[in-house]
Amino acid sequence: MAIEKPTFKLLEKKGNIEIRVYDPMIIAKTVVEESYDSALSKGFRRIASYIFGGNDKEMNISMTAPVISKKSIKNPSLYEISFVMPKKYRLEDLPKPSYSSVRLEKTNLGKVICIKFGGWATEKNVKRYQNDLIKSINERGLESNGDFLVAQYNSPWAIPPFRKNEILIQIK
Repeated sequence: MAIEKPTFKLLEKKGNIEIRVYDPMIIAKTVVEESYDSALSKGFRRIASYIFGGNDKEMNISMTAPVISKKSIKNPSLYEISFVMPKKYRLEDLPKPSYSSVRLEKTNLGKVICIKFGGWATEKNVKRYQNDLIKSINERGLESNGDFLVAQYNSPWAIPPFRKNEILIQIK
C-alpha cells in the first residue's frame, strides 16, 4: 500500500527544480523551540502521538508523507513541524488532539517552486539547497512569498541513496 502524499499539478520541471500548484490540504502541526534536529524529533513524536490515537476518539489516522518543517524567520529557534492529513478527512471529521501543542488547520500552499534532493536533510544540506533554490528563483525572475518548507518523505531507516527530500517556497 502506497503512502498518501499531497496532490499537486506540475507546471514546469527542469532538472531537480519543479513549479507546482498544490491542492488545499489539512495539516496537523506543532511548534517546537529547539535546535533543528531536536525540533524535528520532538515535533515528529508529538504529531505521531496524535495520529496513533492521542486524540479524543483514540482513533488511528494513516501516516502520510512528507513530514514538513518550517523555520521561523523572526525567531530562528522556532520550528513548525506538520503532517498532511489523509484526503478522505474533512477538518470537522478529524478527532481533536489530546494535547494543546498539536493543532489542525486547513492550508493552501498554492503555487510553489521546489528543489528535490537525496541524502539526509541536515541543516547544512537544507541551507545549501535553499541557496540553490534562491538562485533559481532569481534566474527565473520570480518573487517568493513566505518561509521555506523542508519536506522529508522517508522513514529514518531509509538509507541516504534512497532518501527523497524537497525544499519548497510559495511564489507569486
